[in-house]
Amino acid sequence: MYDPTVARLTYRALLGRRRALILCALPALLLAIAVLVRVTGVADDNVATNLLGGFALATLVPLIGVIVGTGAIGPEIDDGSIVYLLSKPLKRSTIILTKLTVAVGVTFLFAALPVLLAGLIMVGGSQQIAVAYAIGTVVASVAYCTLFLLIGTISRNAVIIGLVYALVWEALFGSFVPGARTLSVQQWGLALVDRLVGSGVEVTSAVALPTAAVLLAVVTVGGTWYAVERLKVLTLAGEE
Repeated sequence: MYDPTVARLTYRALLGRRRALILCALPALLLAIAVLVRVTGVADDNVATNLLGGFALATLVPLIGVIVGTGAIGPEIDDGSIVYLLSKPLKRSTIILTKLTVAVGVTFLFAALPVLLAGLIMVGGSQQIAVAYAIGTVVASVAYCTLFLLIGTISRNAVIIGLVYALVWEALFGSFVPGARTLSVQQWGLALVDRLVGSGVEVTSAVALPTAAVLLAVVTVGGTWYAVERLKVLTLAGEE
């Protein structure tokens, strides 16, 4: 269910010079803020959780997910080069799962790892904050990459749709509107963080962990399945 050639092409598409520069910008900002917080002496557990929850999980992770998830397949569909990939004797599920694996790996590099480093810079190993938010970021990244990869197979405006979701739904409605928070990937990630951090740190999530786990599974499994089905439709369209 993993093809090295598809993986190599996907890595090349995601880590091109222009896209790589964009991917580096937000993590660099997060790390710069973390260093500033540390050197000014205001770093504590509350400041760290506010930065990692309010900026990293709410903004950085979904935006990285948009860039990586849509970039893993969207450009190939837009320029028609996907037809050459679909002409190979590869299962459509192998193509999608390979691209999703690469997308999650790239997101780990540009989101989860910087979150871990930012937490360690600010508070070290205190209350397991850095590790908890890094794990929450990994879990949320899987859902984001699946969701945006799916959108990339559905619409040619995947980046715009993804940005609207990330900036409006996740950063605005998902943070402040009670009903919408239940359907926010950010809140699902926070539910896991809440379970992992030490007892001395309060992390607020609008979703209980069992519910968050179910919703994450539904989005990941359902989104992957539907992306495969969409790719089958593209194959038929190309043959016709």
